[in-house]
Amino acid sequence: MLTLEQLAGDPHPHLAALRSRAPVAWVPALDAYLVTGWAAAIEVLRDPATFTVDDPRFSTARVVGPSMLSTDGAEHTRHRDPFAATFRPGLVAERFGAAVDEIVQRCLDDVVTNGSSAELRSALAGPLAAATMMHALGLDAGVDRARLLGWYRAIVESVSVTSAGRPTTAEGASAMSDLDAALRGHVAVGDPSSLLSESMRGVGLDPAEVVSNAAVIMFGGIETTEGMLLNVVWHLLHEPDRFAAVRDHPGLIPAAVEESLRLEPAAAVVDRYAMRDAAVAGTEVAGGAQVTVSLAGANRDPAEFPDPDRFHLNRPRRRRHLAFATGPHVCIGMDLARLEVVSAVTALADRFPRLRLVNGAPGPTGLVFRKPECLPVVWD
Repeated sequence: MLTLEQLAGDPHPHLAALRSRAPVAWVPALDAYLVTGWAAAIEVLRDPATFTVDDPRFSTARVVGPSMLSTDGAEHTRHRDPFAATFRPGLVAERFGAAVDEIVQRCLDDVVTNGSSAELRSALAGPLAAATMMHALGLDAGVDRARLLGWYRAIVESVSVTSAGRPTTAEGASAMSDLDAALRGHVAVGDPSSLLSESMRGVGLDPAEVVSNAAVIMFGGIETTEGMLLNVVWHLLHEPDRFAAVRDHPGLIPAAVEESLRLEPAAAVVDRYAMRDAAVAGTEVAGGAQVTVSLAGANRDPAEFPDPDRFHLNRPRRRRHLAFATGPHVCIGMDLARLEVVSAVTALADRFPRLRLVNGAPGPTGLVFRKPECLPVVWD
């Protein structure tokens, strides 16, 4: 019987075994139907009328309140639209490219001053993700980065334990209260052209809704980017020939990022709730049941990705993975996250051509959010 510990450790052989029997199966440990097939995942994620996020059990809503992440239909559009324009693919590089490159170089300048070793989660991945989100939300001058990272980690931990069936944490509630006060203060006195200020003008969002959506963007943006960057660097350094390939051919870096996303998405699962009795890939799902889509499982479905457990730098159709989900709740900041991670990997390969993992460096783990707990590296 599949356990939460197996899903949080190395879930991939267990997901493969489950998928080989059926792409949708009831998993008692999750108290949910678990979707492990790519086609079945597409079916669920693109049908919000049948499989909704708008349910009192939805873990993120329990921590941050109603937002674009926990509503569907017209209400989802009302929450998402005020923020969507900022993250349009055609504008992301123009709006954020120079700032992201500067943040990356500043982080690596600090790394160099500390000798020939570093721990990249605390030295690069976390600071880059937090600083970029502060810039995107217009909080550069108003909130300390370490404080923001503290709020983020408390919120993510609360979401994680709630997803595992436990109550929300007091630390998560305190972080949301502090974030609420900081964001409202920013809107009151900050730049009227900032994303937060713009989102409150003429679009029907009240201040509490702006804060909830900003929290979703903030912790989603930090979690996604931090996890993406740590996972791709781990994948590249775990097999040194991979790192050598992208170091010598930087044009391969976007492909490496996509393949890492496929193999180990930063968010491993997303939850939906059946509005009525429905059939998915031949499995009857009872109305009211939780349906957990394993993005990690779908991304290794051999029916869609031949040789699915292997890291292929030249894999065709490399953006077919579901690391950012799909459908109306596809990640709003996915192109900004890609920009950050490509910039960081490019700079690492350029400045530390002999970068390598410390012996015993841990690989990705986590039930909901997957990444190495730390990423110690050395270089000559």
